[in-house]
Amino acid sequence: MLQDPNAPKEFSLFENELLYTRASSGKRLLNLIVDIIIFYILIFLLAFFMVSVSPEMAPYLASDEPGLSLISKLCYTLLYALYMGAMESLLKGKSPGKYITRTRAVNIDGTPISSQTAFLRGLARAVPFCAFSALGAPCDPWQDRWTKTMVVDEREQGS
Repeated sequence: MLQDPNAPKEFSLFENELLYTRASSGKRLLNLIVDIIIFYILIFLLAFFMVSVSPEMAPYLASDEPGLSLISKLCYTLLYALYMGAMESLLKGKSPGKYITRTRAVNIDGTPISSQTAFLRGLARAVPFCAFSALGAPCDPWQDRWTKTMVVDEREQGS
């Protein structure tokens, strides 16, 4: 049967929509562990490079003095936040841990996160006790809530 070329075409608004499944708490924990391990390996390599270039830095890097210890912990926290922001920005919502678990950070509507959102997610991780905000079901830590993002399981996406 021939259709009238002037008749309106029927289409579904939801035809190309992807369905997302939030990543499980276990995958989110594995992401955290892998990302922290890789971060500390990079910090170790950076410290090794700094001492090889300037040996007088060694006592400062290995100091147990309480004031320097607090400052170094604050620096590590901020560096980790920047590291995670840079990873998620450069790798389009992924980090090394997310590559292993096949998960990705996306906006709540499913669109890819921007570089600004990636860095805001990283800075949210620097807030004390942020890791504890991930406890519960579903896993919804502060970096997700405050930036209106979520981590999705790529294997369970469907059309």
